[in-house]
Amino acid sequence: MLTYLRRSAAQLVFVLLGIALINFFLLHLAPGDAAQVLAGESGAATPEYMEALRRQFGLDQPLYIQFLRYLGNLATFDLGYSFRQSLPVSELILQRLPATLLLMGTAIGFALVAGCSLGFLAARRAGKLTDTVISIVALLFYATPVFWVGIMLIVVFSVILDWLPVGGMTSVEANLSGLALVGDVALHLVLPAVTLGLFYLAIYARLMRAAMLEVYGQDFVRTARAKGVRPRRIAWRHVLRNALLPIVTTLGVQLGSILGGAVLVETVFSWPGLGRLAFSALFQRDLNLLLGILFCSSVVVVLVNIAVDLVYTLLDPRIELG
Repeated sequence: MLTYLRRSAAQLVFVLLGIALINFFLLHLAPGDAAQVLAGESGAATPEYMEALRRQFGLDQPLYIQFLRYLGNLATFDLGYSFRQSLPVSELILQRLPATLLLMGTAIGFALVAGCSLGFLAARRAGKLTDTVISIVALLFYATPVFWVGIMLIVVFSVILDWLPVGGMTSVEANLSGLALVGDVALHLVLPAVTLGLFYLAIYARLMRAAMLEVYGQDFVRTARAKGVRPRRIAWRHVLRNALLPIVTTLGVQLGSILGGAVLVETVFSWPGLGRLAFSALFQRDLNLLLGILFCSSVVVVLVNIAVDLVYTLLDPRIELG
């Protein structure tokens, strides 16, 4: 375990260095910069003013000098300063991170529980009406764009039925606290979490069904049947645990796409998270803020994939950490 963690830590450093390199140069090779945006907004885009802004932001230095300075800041856990927001990048990220983690955690939990349950049920009823209905519904959720699902949920549950809030994270005008605030956040969380989770629910349902059917065909399951073990016990004690391995793998791989999907969902529902902050930083050419968000997101993805390797050993004792 310790050997694996030490090797993973060394790999983490090199992976994050490569990610920082790619993010930095891709963003800086794109046309335009923060100085041009600010000068255009102020209406004073004279060459002298543009030069002063670039000098203030450090954009007058060669690109490799800017990158080395950026790496030096990362080494001291300094993500830089957002000149657009007039705040340190780390402070802005910490302000928005809890909302994004809450949204992602709820969406992933909903997708995993509902998707695995539906996949389990479909595998137990393979070839029957239940299996067909679940497969069709999963395919429908998988093929429907996330933003369209979000808009339709708003129209049905917020506009027509008036059951849930349209957007935001809290009812600002209510000035709530304590359990009332928790309940208000939960109500605002329902639609964005369901919108983000439905797509992954479909993936996990189909994957669970396929994995369970594959495990059902293995020798140890046939042996258990021959010994007279009850079908329910076989499903829960033998098949389900082995079928969870590809689910865990897919979850680790898809975390990056879940972060990407959060950008759309947070924009549609005005959810104050990192996705919406990154979206605004992109249009404002706030490269320091955007680099900070991308770097922190990369750290989360890499750490989750290390955690996935650890979970493997719990699900299947035959797997050893090398």
